[in-house]
Amino acid sequence: MKKIVLLVLFTGSIFGQVPEELPVKKIPKAALFSDYDIALIDSLLLETKYRSPLYETASYLIEDAEKKEVPSVVLSTEVLKERLEKINTKTPFNIGYSPVLERVIKSYLKYRKRYYPALMAKAAYYFPMFEKYLDQYDIPLEMKYLAIVESALNPTAKSGVGATGLWQFMYPTGVQYKLKVSSYVDERQDPVRATIAACAYLSDLYTIFGDWDLALAAYNSGPGNVAKAIKRSGGYRNYWNIRPFLPKETASYVPAFYATMYLFEYQTAHDLVPDAPQIRFFETDTIQIKQTVSFDQVSEKTAISSALIQFLNPAYKLGIIPFVAGKDYTIRLPRKNSFTFIENEMAIYELAREDAAKREKPLPKYFEMDKRIRYTVRNGDFLGKIANKFGVRVRDIKRWNRMKTTRLKIGQRLSIYPRKF
Repeated sequence: MKKIVLLVLFTGSIFGQVPEELPVKKIPKAALFSDYDIALIDSLLLETKYRSPLYETASYLIEDAEKKEVPSVVLSTEVLKERLEKINTKTPFNIGYSPVLERVIKSYLKYRKRYYPALMAKAAYYFPMFEKYLDQYDIPLEMKYLAIVESALNPTAKSGVGATGLWQFMYPTGVQYKLKVSSYVDERQDPVRATIAACAYLSDLYTIFGDWDLALAAYNSGPGNVAKAIKRSGGYRNYWNIRPFLPKETASYVPAFYATMYLFEYQTAHDLVPDAPQIRFFETDTIQIKQTVSFDQVSEKTAISSALIQFLNPAYKLGIIPFVAGKDYTIRLPRKNSFTFIENEMAIYELAREDAAKREKPLPKYFEMDKRIRYTVRNGDFLGKIANKFGVRVRDIKRWNRMKTTRLKIGQRLSIYPRKF
């Protein structure tokens, strides 16, 4: 499938005249997508992404946080205003005081404070890598906090609708940004590849809106919803002005991002002491493998814990690194253990061959998920049965095929983006 993102240059706004609004930071004259292009992008996002159960289970967002007063948290409005203003001077985001943001910050301090030491230890591992690619794409480094709101820095996080990885890519959007999925590997779970894809996507969103707050909102709900909110607001292009017209989940999502930025910036003031990181990203290295091996086999011959290997290599879904001609699959290891792997490499491969000879059931065959399959309806098929077969939802199939009803005809061909193999 061809990459759908097509830049269309305009000399004026596609959203009409912009009325008087709250002060915003300088918006560069940027290439804008047409409404048609935005609709195409939205079709890849799946409109249900922002309703992901991840927000209730991995639950970084706190439901109704912005409505609840938290008087037990000691943080005066005056002090908060001063601190937010200092942050605002250092970032292109429009971070200003609002009662909503104050309540969200206080909710995190009351209900999430105990989780921050471990979360900050993960951040010590991931953030330097995030910053490297954010800088390459000329994206504000503060965008690294987006991965916390999306996944709580869990590279294998999966939502109920299929959003996966640190940056919570849906399958079709991942395909658009060159993240491949196979029977062994899900590149949406690869921290480096997914970060590069997220940077490319955020860059495209900024091209559309010329504003990082709006790009952030569009990452969550899709550019189409943000474009609609701008139009419904009468043309405003400031996040706080269009917020009443955004989906409820996105309205909560952006304040959560601001609150996270604040808590990381002022962690000392709130006694948020990070745990010591298990390892740092710059202390790791990658080695290309020459034969299919498992994490356990590498661990047995190198004495590196399987848990650490799993942490460093989350893209390998089965704990197995496949060897495939034409693919450059690597294993990430602590740099101090790289020589141990090299010294024992032949022994690791020999162990893999011995285990394979003993195995009654062969390993699953390697194959890549097609970007799209064409399914022919058979006698006895109904949408629920087909959806279950491919691990998708009925409403997904209806939307992909522009179906107004659930009725099927034998021989009818359906386009499906499968999640099951």
